[in-house]
Amino acid sequence: MRIRVTATVASGAVVVSALALPAAAQAAERPGARASLGAFAASTVHPDTRLGSMTFSKAVINGGKDIDLGVTTKKSVTVTYTATSSSGVALTEAFLWQGTDPSSADTITGSLGTDDDPACTESTTRTGVYSCKAVFHLDAASDLKNNGSAGTWKLFLGGYDLYANASYDDDVATTKIKKASQLTLDATPEPVKKGKTITVDGKLRRADWNHGTYTGYTGQKVLLQYRKKSSSTYTTLKTVTSGAGGALKTTTKATSDGYYRFSFATSTTTAASTSAGDYVDVRP
Repeated sequence: MRIRVTATVASGAVVVSALALPAAAQAAERPGARASLGAFAASTVHPDTRLGSMTFSKAVINGGKDIDLGVTTKKSVTVTYTATSSSGVALTEAFLWQGTDPSSADTITGSLGTDDDPACTESTTRTGVYSCKAVFHLDAASDLKNNGSAGTWKLFLGGYDLYANASYDDDVATTKIKKASQLTLDATPEPVKKGKTITVDGKLRRADWNHGTYTGYTGQKVLLQYRKKSSSTYTTLKTVTSGAGGALKTTTKATSDGYYRFSFATSTTTAASTSAGDYVDVRP
C-alpha cells in the first residue's frame, strides 16, 4: 500500500507520521491507475492544472526517447525530475496519462502508474530542492490493453510537503508511446540476369495492443533501399505506399549483386522499423 505523510508542529519542530492514504487516493496499483490519478487530482481545487507551493521541473521521460512497445514488450521506463518546496518534500507521485481532465476517471482515457513511490533526495547545497526518480514497469500485454492509445501521453506529478500540503502539476512533460512496427521483404527471382526486372514484395505491420497481435498498417510511405555487395551503405531507390493489410509491392531493375530492404520512418503513433536485407545474385 502507498503511504502519505501528515505533519503537525510541536515545540517548533515538525513531527511527521506515516498514515495510509484513503482508498480512493492511493497511488496506482494496476489496473487502478486511472481511478488513483483522478482521486489524487480531485482531492485538490480544480480546474487548476497546477496547484500548491511545490513545483516540479526538469522532467525527462525515458531519456528523452519515445517509448516503443510491441504486443508483449516489458520495459522499465525511468522518469527523472526536480521537486522544489520550501516546506520540504515528504513524498511525490507520478503518472503517465491521456485525456482532458485528470480530476475525473471519466475524462482520463489512459493512465499508467508506478509500482513504488518515486525516490527523492534533497540537494546537499540547495535546501528544499529534491532530485527524484520514478520507474514505470510497463507490460504492453496488460497495461496498454484497452487503456489509452498510441501517441502523446502527459506526465502528472503530485506530492505532499512535510506539513501535508498537497501540490500537483498535470502536464509537467510529454512523451510519445508508440506501437512497434515490423517489416518484411522478399525480392525475386534469385538469381536474376542483369537488366531484368526484380519484383519486391513485403508487408508493414504494427502492434495491436488490444488484441495482442500485429496487424497490417495501410497507407504508409515505405522506402525501398539497396546496397551493393561491396558497400556498407544503403541508398533509396523509391517510395512505396502500403496497401490493404499493409502489403508492399514494387519492381526495380537488376544492376549488380546486392541487398534490398524496406525502411519505415517513425510516425506520431508508430515506431520506425527496417526489414532484413534480402540478397540478390545478379548474373551477366
